[in-house]
Amino acid sequence: MSDRPFPASIEATEALLAEGGYVADRALATVLFLSLRLNRPLFLEGEAGVGKTEIAKVLAERLGRRLIRLQCYEGLDVASAVYEWNYAAQMVEIRAAEAAGGVDRERLVDDVFSERFLIRRPLLQALDAGPGGAPVLLIDELDRADEAFEAYLLEVLADSQVTVPELGTIHAAEPPIVVVTTNRTREIHDALKRRCLYHWVDYPDSARELRILRAKVPGAGESLSRQVVAFVQSLRREGLFKSPGLAETLDWAAALSELDQVALEPGMVTDTLGVLLKYQDDIARLDEDRVRALVAAAREEAAA
Repeated sequence: MSDRPFPASIEATEALLAEGGYVADRALATVLFLSLRLNRPLFLEGEAGVGKTEIAKVLAERLGRRLIRLQCYEGLDVASAVYEWNYAAQMVEIRAAEAAGGVDRERLVDDVFSERFLIRRPLLQALDAGPGGAPVLLIDELDRADEAFEAYLLEVLADSQVTVPELGTIHAAEPPIVVVTTNRTREIHDALKRRCLYHWVDYPDSARELRILRAKVPGAGESLSRQVVAFVQSLRREGLFKSPGLAETLDWAAALSELDQVALEPGMVTDTLGVLLKYQDDIARLDEDRVRALVAAAREEAAA
């Protein structure tokens, strides 16, 4: 797909996401529209599995832009995220120059620390617009990275630039579309948040979750889809250690559909809880009587 212009309204932004199968509420469409129009990074916070990463993916697909993803983790450093030098190639260049004789050391240093020996990592790649326009830069799960790396990002987010000591400052001719996500396992510093537009991505309500399920798992029947949504919505009120996210809802509906289920049955629900819940303590809390009660309530709610 070739690059297309940014949506001209909030309604057009909702439609853009819907084209990619993402059912957004009005508040999300509004902040995304403003992020695109104002060239401001978008900071998305929320529980795991609510669809934060998917926003960047759909945005890149529908706008026809490259998606550059930086997956954060503890110990992430500049060499992995921004740039590093091709030391092996530099050593070959130095030895070849020395073998040729008459080495001008200053010129050799300038040569080996030039662009052709620079290995660009995701953040530096994102500053290169390329023929398709500025890419979508996804900085995923920033809360997993160290605070020192978080501080390094301030220059990138504020000025769309990176400083390489040997080369100087590299600016983006066209600022990338930046989406930052966090699961809130730790607080992100206010200095970074101030450079972004903020949105909390919450669990969807029943109506929106059903629309998403219909779009993403069309093989699940209408009755099963309604019961799955009602059951998951009830689980999120159970005070579990980790409530099921939207991703788990979709996985569970697909699994039940693959098992040829047309409605929720207590035995099958118990057997497939590992698709929906990821902690044994949460699974153990749902004994047979509780599962039976939740299934009955879900079937009744879906029928209504």
